[in-house]
Amino acid sequence: MPRFSLRRRFSDWPLRRKMILGFLAVISIGGVVSLLLGTRLEHRTIVSLAQAKVRHDLSSAWMVYNDRLRSIGDVVRMSAAREFLRERLKKRRGEEAAALLDEIRRAFELDVLTLTDAAGRVVLRSRRPLIAGDDQAADPFVRSALENRSRTGTVIVPRAELLKEGSDLAERAYFKIIATPMAALRPGDHEENGMMLKAASPVVDEKGRVLGALYAGLLLNRDYAIVDRVKDIVSLGERYDNQDVGTATIFQGDLRIATNVLDASGRRAVGTRVSREVEEAVLGKGGRWMDRAFVVRDWFITAYEPIRDVEGQTIGMLYVGILEKPYIDLRNRVMGTFSVMALLAVVGLLVLLSALAATITRPVRIMVEATERIAGGDLGHPVAVETKDEFGHLAASFNRMTENLRTAQDNLAQWGRTLEKRVDERTRELRGMQDALVQSEKLASLGKMAAGVAHEINNPLTSILINAHLLLERNPADAAVRESLTLIADETARCAQIVRGLLEFSRMTPSRTAPASINDIIERTVQLLEKQALVRNIVILKVLAPDLPPLDLDKNKIQQVFSNLLINACEAMPEGGRLTVASRRSADGLSLEIEFTDTGVGIPKENLTKLFDPFFSTKSFGTGLGLAVSYGIVRRQGGTIEVRSDVGRGSAFTVKLPFHPEESSGLEEDQL
Repeated sequence: MPRFSLRRRFSDWPLRRKMILGFLAVISIGGVVSLLLGTRLEHRTIVSLAQAKVRHDLSSAWMVYNDRLRSIGDVVRMSAAREFLRERLKKRRGEEAAALLDEIRRAFELDVLTLTDAAGRVVLRSRRPLIAGDDQAADPFVRSALENRSRTGTVIVPRAELLKEGSDLAERAYFKIIATPMAALRPGDHEENGMMLKAASPVVDEKGRVLGALYAGLLLNRDYAIVDRVKDIVSLGERYDNQDVGTATIFQGDLRIATNVLDASGRRAVGTRVSREVEEAVLGKGGRWMDRAFVVRDWFITAYEPIRDVEGQTIGMLYVGILEKPYIDLRNRVMGTFSVMALLAVVGLLVLLSALAATITRPVRIMVEATERIAGGDLGHPVAVETKDEFGHLAASFNRMTENLRTAQDNLAQWGRTLEKRVDERTRELRGMQDALVQSEKLASLGKMAAGVAHEINNPLTSILINAHLLLERNPADAAVRESLTLIADETARCAQIVRGLLEFSRMTPSRTAPASINDIIERTVQLLEKQALVRNIVILKVLAPDLPPLDLDKNKIQQVFSNLLINACEAMPEGGRLTVASRRSADGLSLEIEFTDTGVGIPKENLTKLFDPFFSTKSFGTGLGLAVSYGIVRRQGGTIEVRSDVGRGSAFTVKLPFHPEESSGLEEDQL
């Protein structure tokens, strides 16, 4: 009895008090809080370690970069002291200077090694000895050397200067910019200037007078020695899931010009660009950027620093990054261990809370059962909750609501019956009006076509043609009269042919589609016309891609299209030639392409836009409806016909038929 009384008293407590007691029991177990805090701390620790490694790797990258720059400076200083250069500038001798200078350039793997006189004019280029005499005095490196000071640094070299040293350098510097997600907008679609490590030193005589300057350069565009050396140092060849853990990149502006980051096809991702966020932080503000970033195809923990020229202007970036996945997997393993421990704690808590939850949720279960019965249509079922807490008040309100719903349902049923009756009456009226309107439109359309084509054109033409032949049969003696009657009969027959073509063009004949092989249709069409082509001294070549999937189409109509295009191509080559028929998948993989290429007279540019107009023709015979009918057939299949032509060299008609045409893509024939 005391236990029942205690339970009843607990049930009568306000719901808020019961929920607070339940939450206090759960909150007293701090497992979830410990899990969250531990996971967060673990994640921050692992990420901090990764960022510290990236920071160290960036320092190593700068060491490799600057070491290469210093080595170029050392080579230039030592080479400038060579006797053959002084002799060449003094013009005492120098026939072997070009070969010796190029030998030095090749030995130290330089791209540029050039000698100027004291005025800054080029005396000798190791790569192109015959290109000389241009003024380099404005170059800051040459200017420093002529002032008896050596200088090294990074510089952007214009394409014109690269061409002086060799067209291969200009080709290395040229990049077709690849569209990159999250990159900022930039003008142009290519980069043609190059970024170079450059050094210059004075060439002096025995008395210390400056005779000229020697400068050297290493073009960084598509030179992967530095970035690969950085990767070997920072990652020691380590790989994870068949990927390099460490990566390095040299940017010219925001463009990757030397990198070991790979794209989706496994090639170096040169020509791609950095994200807008990094560009603004490093190139715009000149600061360092360190954070996780999506680089080409994977997430990396990255570091970027600006590369500046000798005048302090930011011209590029040096990047290092480590693959984020190993650290994420480590974090996930640790989190998995914590999660298992938390799950065990939760199981224990569920056992403890089950008895308490059963007591708290009993009124809720009663409410759910009553709600389901009411949802099934039993609006007379009451909610039997006898407690005096919030659930008791809710049950009383719920019972009053169901009573009101029952009354409203009766009223709505009456209104529904009345509305349904009125809707039926109105629907019958609208249906009758619609049927009458459709019938009227059909009769009007049929009347116009019958009266306009058959009566107004065909009957008069038939009468003219019959009477012309009757007059010819009488064989008039006057040759001029007979010639006129023959002309009337021929022209009337041609008009009748035009009328038949017009009827064929406007007739709405439903297509009978079935899966068919495009190559089979081409073979059948070519077979029909091949002998006719041989008579005209025309060779038909077939370049058909194998394993093309079948298309759902009307074979007869598509063969009609191919036949029209083949005949037109043959008629465009009156002196003979070559007609090539090719089939292939489109570049986007969404359709098949059938191309008819001839070596005929071509089509003037002003006629290209009118080729598919009805009755347009550049020939003295025919109706001018062949291409218009073909265009309509292809459009109803959901495809297109494209034309390329060069007057005097030939034309190419390309038919594109989609694998899955949209139902609404084809035009109705009466709209063509």
